[in-house]
Amino acid sequence: MRKTKKYNTDYYFRGGSLKKFMKVLAKKTAAITGAASGIGRALALNLAGEGCNLALADIDEPGLKETSGLIGAAVNVSTHVVDVARHEQVLGFAEEAARYHGGVDLVINNAGVALGDFLETVPLEDFQWLFGINFWGVVHGTMAFLPYLRKRPEGHIVNISSMNGIIPNPNNGPYCAAKFAVKGYTETLAQEMHGTNIRVSCVHPGGIKTNIARNARFNHAMFSLTKEKSVSIYEKEIFRTTADRAAKVIIAGIKRNKRRILIGADAKVLDLLTRLFPVTAVTLSCLASRYIAKSYACRED
Repeated sequence: MRKTKKYNTDYYFRGGSLKKFMKVLAKKTAAITGAASGIGRALALNLAGEGCNLALADIDEPGLKETSGLIGAAVNVSTHVVDVARHEQVLGFAEEAARYHGGVDLVINNAGVALGDFLETVPLEDFQWLFGINFWGVVHGTMAFLPYLRKRPEGHIVNISSMNGIIPNPNNGPYCAAKFAVKGYTETLAQEMHGTNIRVSCVHPGGIKTNIARNARFNHAMFSLTKEKSVSIYEKEIFRTTADRAAKVIIAGIKRNKRRILIGADAKVLDLLTRLFPVTAVTLSCLASRYIAKSYACRED
């Protein structure tokens, strides 16, 4: 096999043709929201392994400190306690991160929460709470960091949607609505940034092993399931991919400037089904959700 030869221009020479290769993240700076746990923490650890400096944000200060401690002194790390639902706090985060690190090259709007309820019964304040973080947090992060990314040779915005931004499922309406909104916002942003120095990626994770279900607000569930049983469904039936694996897939997608990044076989299969059979796929998703919920409702505690 022919050896791959690396050049400082971030290009590789293969088989006599010049091809653009993966971008180099070493000595760049990435800003990550939701960095205290889950995918955000895994991204921080893996990016640090790439030699990327980090500006980490979360509303959970102890979790942030723990993430920073796990990284150590290998790269420059700043931590910022931020509620992404508040635009002024995100603006402050962007300003502080750019000042501390001398600029920002990559922004990952990852912060997210979950809510178990029906669209008919969900209290408006809970709906607004979820949208404030899962959608407006993405918008705030994008708007706050874009001016700083424009100043770099190349900037990159990564927004985390979900497989529920591809296909909905019942009893998860507010979350699905927010993730569909993230998808639409991010794909439109990618169109508007075409031809500029800004790259844009939309990430659709499948079931990832994090604490998002345990930390969710819970009001109602199908077949009157308790929160504990609902969490068990996610942890035993849906969450298949580790946060570390998810982070590695995201970083590989960033290096290749991929506009859409799918994580896990579940997300890939659902993406394909919705393209080939859009109505049938939604029906099957609903039936599968109801079947699993009913089976857990019939189990003894």
